[in-house]
Amino acid sequence: MLDRTLVLDRLSKRFGEVVALDAVSFDVRPGELFGFVGSNGAGKTTAMRIVLGVLAADSGEVRFDGRPVTYEMRTRIGYMPEERGLYPKMKVLDQLVYLAQLHGLAPNEAHRSAETWIARLGLAERRHDEVQKLSLGNQQRVQLAAALVHDPDVLVLDEPFSGLDPIAVDVMSQVLREKAATGVPVVFSSHQLDLVERLCDRVGIIRSGRMVAAGTVDELTEGAATQLTVTAPQAPPGWAAALPGVHVVSENGTSTVVELSPGADDQTVLEAALATGPVREFTRRRPPLTELFRNAVTQGSEQ
Repeated sequence: MLDRTLVLDRLSKRFGEVVALDAVSFDVRPGELFGFVGSNGAGKTTAMRIVLGVLAADSGEVRFDGRPVTYEMRTRIGYMPEERGLYPKMKVLDQLVYLAQLHGLAPNEAHRSAETWIARLGLAERRHDEVQKLSLGNQQRVQLAAALVHDPDVLVLDEPFSGLDPIAVDVMSQVLREKAATGVPVVFSSHQLDLVERLCDRVGIIRSGRMVAAGTVDELTEGAATQLTVTAPQAPPGWAAALPGVHVVSENGTSTVVELSPGADDQTVLEAALATGPVREFTRRRPPLTELFRNAVTQGSEQ
């Protein structure tokens, strides 16, 4: 039985004195949505281009189904580049049929698949329009259709949600979930960390060409300091600042988020909140992906 996992194994790449990737490793499993996040210039696009064969790694290997990825295998990858690569004067339907045929589909099959994705992505009324006449959001939908039209075995998407309105984000999210549900590994980069957290099974964080974390959000937050959300309508600003072992993360109106040092007692926080009046909320809080990402980047810059 073949293991339809996409594996990036210790990829390294330099551009002159710049180290773009330094032994980067992670895998994307069958049926999994993997979010690949990092600051601008961290190495996300370089890694994706190596998977596609657009760039060659200085060392390391990309494997799929347990074998090194060859040119023939790469024709089975659906790729959505950050810098969109559509023909601006070509009509939507003609373009998708053409791209499907480049990936080996017969003309009739290419036409059927193009029409299917045009309908699925809400482009039916634009199917005979030139790409350059579409809104940026609709151009984005066409680019996704181009990545899907040949029924790929792997999806590699670089910033697929960039510039999309909320409805288009929902459509694209659903399409990616459906594709993953068929057993396809899906990896995408995004700066929209709330979306990554909501959509992805696992997340990888890259900083300055190095992978600094990978796992589910629960795994990445395991061992993080305990945080509490406390809503006390009558509490004055800064009410928790002097409590021992307590760090105030944020104050937003009547709601305060605090972080407890090891050994600190959450009941001390509750007692202090109750001393100000009624407490409407007192819950433990999991740090969001945004905080994990910020901490990973900050810790790296301080070393």
